[in-house]
Amino acid sequence: MEKAKELKEKLFKDKKNGWETLSDSEKQNVFNFSKEYIKFINEAKTERECVKKITEILEKNGFINIENKDSLKTGDKIYYINRYKNVYAAVIGSEDLKNGFNIIGAHIDSPRLDLKPNPLYESEELALLKTHYYGGIKKYQWVNIPLSMHGVIITKDNKKIEINIGESENDPVFTVADLLPHLASEQGKKKLNDAITGEDLNILVGSIPYDTDEDITEKVKLNILNILNKKYGIIERDFVSSEIEFVPAMKAKSLGFDESLVAGYGQDDRVCAYTSLTALLTVVNPKKTAICLLADKEEIGSMGNTGMSSRIFEYFLAQLLDKTVGNKPGLLDEALKSSKILSADVTAGYNPNFPSIYEKNNESYIGHGISVIKYTGSASKGGASDANAEFVGYIRNLFEKNNIAYQNSEMGKIGVGAGGTIAYILADKGSDVIDCGVPVISMHSPYEITSKFDIYNAYKAYEVFYKDE
Repeated sequence: MEKAKELKEKLFKDKKNGWETLSDSEKQNVFNFSKEYIKFINEAKTERECVKKITEILEKNGFINIENKDSLKTGDKIYYINRYKNVYAAVIGSEDLKNGFNIIGAHIDSPRLDLKPNPLYESEELALLKTHYYGGIKKYQWVNIPLSMHGVIITKDNKKIEINIGESENDPVFTVADLLPHLASEQGKKKLNDAITGEDLNILVGSIPYDTDEDITEKVKLNILNILNKKYGIIERDFVSSEIEFVPAMKAKSLGFDESLVAGYGQDDRVCAYTSLTALLTVVNPKKTAICLLADKEEIGSMGNTGMSSRIFEYFLAQLLDKTVGNKPGLLDEALKSSKILSADVTAGYNPNFPSIYEKNNESYIGHGISVIKYTGSASKGGASDANAEFVGYIRNLFEKNNIAYQNSEMGKIGVGAGGTIAYILADKGSDVIDCGVPVISMHSPYEITSKFDIYNAYKAYEVFYKDE
């Protein structure tokens, strides 16, 4: 019996809940780290707000805009901002950059409701805004919840106006009004995904008419525009040159009697963005140059000049080469071929309310550490970056050597769904890449759930990866 027990301990994979492995002081470190993380995701609910907050954190920790540096040396800490929606940050290593970088790439955009170009209209004496949803959402989850308004408006004289309404305690909020159950019998017969359509996601913003003049039409719309004009100096046409996002107004908080979880909007993928960023802050005089890559547009395919498919990240790397060893033809390709990359994106955590969609041997479990995912994509691995065994072995050995709690998983049963990350784009550049992120329950919902244990282990995992030689 004892021999069998010893043999099982030797041969079986350990599936112990991570909380059971922590001392009281280690638990306190987990809770302290998550407190700062919750503060971050409450202050940065859009990609622009993330860039602004991240820049503040970087500069507070001695990072300098690369555009203000003519040359770089070992230990220098620099960052680059792309169109207010991307941040790349690096700590220069002592080794020749042609030998590659240690890169962690996350994304800072999240599903939301964007405004259409001509959004404001009046219907039956109510003012509403037309939206076009961004990213993969369950549309029914976005009705009858408090929403806040974030973004920028560029006026005809090129003035930029920043808007943030609904986050302060004294601010009004907004919502998409759903049908009451008493009148929803026909709606209830529809499939879940069809009960609320994209064109139903119209945001209620007001109901008071401007005045009582019978000759004036659309008086409620006029009153709303008058309020916006007085407060921000804008007119209706200015919506055309705006980027306005509506996101859940609920605050991120600790979840559960034991406060072991975090509930909040935008954790896909700001949980990996925050942990990879804060891990970079601990890097001092590394051998390999360590880079934190925070991208936009992942939720809609990584397209555009702020998405991972653009060549802006390569421009940043070329700047690193120019200002260290001096760039030359083929050097950037050589550096990328030799680079190691973690695609730091979240994955689905096992949800016991819906066991039928999971294959239990190969899922990510809340409280078991960071998830390492060899491939994503569709049922046939279509569209996936399938990491080679050698690189998976390197990551496994790195984490085990440094006592990082990790798990290996897929995302649901074959053919049930599919998912993608920026991994394949970075792999196309010749680098070794693997997905490595925090498991999330209720991903893409207005209120996602993560484990504080997993969050802290992501931070520790990214830290040892940056510093590995």
